[in-house]
Order: sequence, then C-alpha cells, then structure tokens
Amino acid sequence: MTKISIEALALHQLHAAAEAGGGRASETVYGGHEKSLRQTVIGMLKGTSLGEHDNHDDATVYVLQGRIRLQIGKDSWNARPGSLLIVPHGRHSFEALEDSAILMSVAKRPYPPGQLLP
Repeated sequence: MTKISIEALALHQLHAAAEAGGGRASETVYGGHEKSLRQTVIGMLKGTSLGEHDNHDDATVYVLQGRIRLQIGKDSWNARPGSLLIVPHGRHSFEALEDSAILMSVAKRPYPPGQLLP
C-alpha cells in the first residue's frame, strides 16, 4: 500500500506553479496511460487556465485550495475548497480565480460516451 499526503502535494504543486513559466504544475498521484483511473494534483496561479479541451471520459475535480471556475460554453460554475465538480463530457476549460490546487480524477472509458457495449 502507498500513502500520499494530498495536502502536501497540493502545496508542492503551488510552489512549482510559481516557478513555472506558465503558472501551472502537476503531478500524477495514481495511474497513467496504462491504468483506467488517473488522479492528478494540479497547482494553478491566479489567472491561469487549463484551456478549452474535450472530455470523453468520466472526470471529477475536487478543489483542495483556492477557487476555480469551470466553463462549458456560456455556462460556468465557481468552486471553492471542498467542492467536487462532475465534469460533463464535451469541451470545457478551468480558470484559477485565485492561487488554487485541485485533484483531478479521470476514469478512461473503454468506448465513446453514449455508445453501448455490444
């Protein structure tokens, strides 16, 4: 078994984001390309974003520190520490409304959304 302090990792990623040119830093806590589940802690400085991208998998974002905004088309949701956002399928983006750390969990789908297995 492996034990990880998500709070310590969040703080580390915020410090790394401050040193990074783009104001963001991340570390995969569990999983990766070889697993169906991937969990990543992302540190983002105020004003930085994860630009628009598509989501075909099941995903959640748990806010560890700070405040973020999830934008989908004209709709947006603000979240603060302790909030869990269920990320809809489709194009979306995230913006840090203040220095923030999030835990993003993605479960890769074996098939496209809406398609039933045979």
